[in-house]
Amino acid sequence: MSIQTTSAAPALLERFNQIRKRTEIICNPLEPEDTVVQPIVDVSPPKWHMAHTSWFFEALILKPYLPGYEVFHPQYAYLFNSYYNSLGSRVLRHQRSTLTRPPLRDVLAYRKYVDEHVNRLLQELPAKDLEQFRPVLELGLQHEQQHQELLITDIKYIMGTNPMLPAYQPQAARKKQSIATPARFMEVPGGKYNIGYQGSGFCFDNELGVHEVQLEDFEIMNRLVTNGEYLEFMQDGGYGDFRHWLDEGFTLVKEQHLEAPLYWVKQDEEWHRFTLHGLEKVDLNEPVCHLSFYEADAFANWSGRRLLTEYEWEAASQAYPPQQGNFVESGLLEPAAADPAKEGVQQLFGDLWEWTYSAYHPYPGFSKAPGPIGEYNGKFMINQMVLRGGSCATPESHIRTTYRNFFHPDKRWQYTGIRLATKK
Repeated sequence: MSIQTTSAAPALLERFNQIRKRTEIICNPLEPEDTVVQPIVDVSPPKWHMAHTSWFFEALILKPYLPGYEVFHPQYAYLFNSYYNSLGSRVLRHQRSTLTRPPLRDVLAYRKYVDEHVNRLLQELPAKDLEQFRPVLELGLQHEQQHQELLITDIKYIMGTNPMLPAYQPQAARKKQSIATPARFMEVPGGKYNIGYQGSGFCFDNELGVHEVQLEDFEIMNRLVTNGEYLEFMQDGGYGDFRHWLDEGFTLVKEQHLEAPLYWVKQDEEWHRFTLHGLEKVDLNEPVCHLSFYEADAFANWSGRRLLTEYEWEAASQAYPPQQGNFVESGLLEPAAADPAKEGVQQLFGDLWEWTYSAYHPYPGFSKAPGPIGEYNGKFMINQMVLRGGSCATPESHIRTTYRNFFHPDKRWQYTGIRLATKK
């Protein structure tokens, strides 16, 4: 991990409290019953997210650094550990919905207990000692922000599988009619590019190992693929034509009877999609989302284009520095249409995570840190694909052009979309 060393405890304390409060704000619209649901193994109950992020601070900050700290409950380490084998056994991921106990009120009390003790630690610890665990504290804050994004996507899946299709958050105002932005392909010159994090702030270990790559000239689409463009693929029989698909993806299409993106529902011969604001008609100008890598790749093949590699994506972000993005702070909680009045490349930041045609592998020189921190990223570097750019559920302060997200190619519940590339 790489992190700045010039800061004071008051700034850390304020940031800690703001980030921790944000998690509870996300969960405030939920009923207690909503917080224990786990429709699929990928989705964790919101109550578990709230407890797990607290356990992370308890296990990695309070127990090692606060003398005399007593854990809130002796069983919570077993209940709310996620995948850290070095920290003991745990409830298996697919069994998290069995945790009807502890009740939500106890989880909220746990969060308060952990927050009070972290505040005490930050207020009392000498500055020289604070610097020793500051990298781990920063990791805990970034980890909480990751779970805030997961909370939003998991809540959407929970609501989207409820027969009532309830709105998590009603629209504050009527949506404006979107305007189409024509697709254009912008040149990115070939040459040598440095890939990886080079700044002085925080980054994850999977971004380290700056290395040089040689790229050919290519072009990148000025915006994300829209619902209207994807609908053309569907209407052209795209889901039924094996020629566009990787074999594994086409097998998945047939086994799961896929015919549209996740959350799309046909009513009265019109396509609607479930959003966190309820069921809405599909806006043809907004970016198509909730697609697997297989769907993104099949669309690219059908269109005569291709997906970017993660190196090309990072090179494009150097050639066209990302514009202000649609992050979670906008309150939209859904991707927005590109702006036809803007020039250059839009939506590199925010709106949707962009699938790349790059396997999630370590950069040159990657090494795992000792202890539980070494389990954070490295052991997942197999059978997954890299995504770049953040989404409308990502906190703005959490993203960088070097940020490497990763999921298995069949996953659809995250805010994932498509940007096309082509040779010059």
